[in-house]
Amino acid sequence: MTYCVGIKLNAGLVFLSDSRTNAGVDNISTFRKMIVYERPGDRFMVLLSAGNLSISQSVREILQVEQLKERDEGEAVTIWNAKSMFDAARVLGNAVRHVYDRDAAALKHAGVEFNVSLIFGGQIRGEGMRLFQVYSAGNFIEATPESPYFQIGESKYGKPVLDRVVTPDTPLAEAAKCALVSMDSTMKSNLSVGPPLDLVVYEANRFETDKVVCVDMHNPYFRMLHNSWGQKLREVFDSLEDPVWDDAHTEIPLRITGGASKPLKKITRPDERLI
Repeated sequence: MTYCVGIKLNAGLVFLSDSRTNAGVDNISTFRKMIVYERPGDRFMVLLSAGNLSISQSVREILQVEQLKERDEGEAVTIWNAKSMFDAARVLGNAVRHVYDRDAAALKHAGVEFNVSLIFGGQIRGEGMRLFQVYSAGNFIEATPESPYFQIGESKYGKPVLDRVVTPDTPLAEAAKCALVSMDSTMKSNLSVGPPLDLVVYEANRFETDKVVCVDMHNPYFRMLHNSWGQKLREVFDSLEDPVWDDAHTEIPLRITGGASKPLKKITRPDERLI
């Protein structure tokens, strides 16, 4: 299992991935899930992958040479000459379908599901930044101001903090911090997600970045974040009132006398010894 997150903001893009793969509790390995495609001054793109490792590695290799052939017999489109991120995402979807056509039948015969999920985002000169989630069928959806981030892999543990913090107006540094907290929460609850982590932060309209870092458990900032987040959560939890069952001693009771909230059904079993 793995966990990856991509965030699209007005100020730029944030990408974070772990690098743990496992095929059982005694077969754990490290494989990077992120790859950056960059031509300074022209285009900057990041691909994150989750799912079957052999499939995602095949897709990544094919993507660099895959061409999207159009019906009008015009110039074949690749990620390096695509005029838009939408066209680049179509090339990626085409690469996924290429691997499916080649391997799906053999995988099915071996009892293996064709399973791959991808996050693909970036910016090509002439248009704004875009972020996509690509599915196993090669189709994809795009991030919107209402849904400014995508997660793939083991996503449920890291989702709450993203939902509470991230908006299109969130600053890049704050979004990077939120992504790391999301990853830390996931690693705390799921041993199949683990370091080292790859983090990329891209500033809008730069078409390159120097904000690329590999984070392990010895990284001083991540250690501080890990310890402080757990401590602050405990402090906030302790500051909340314990539930009180009536309104005699508090202004915020859990149950209000005469209120409409009642159990659906309560059954009391008679004591058979009295029968």
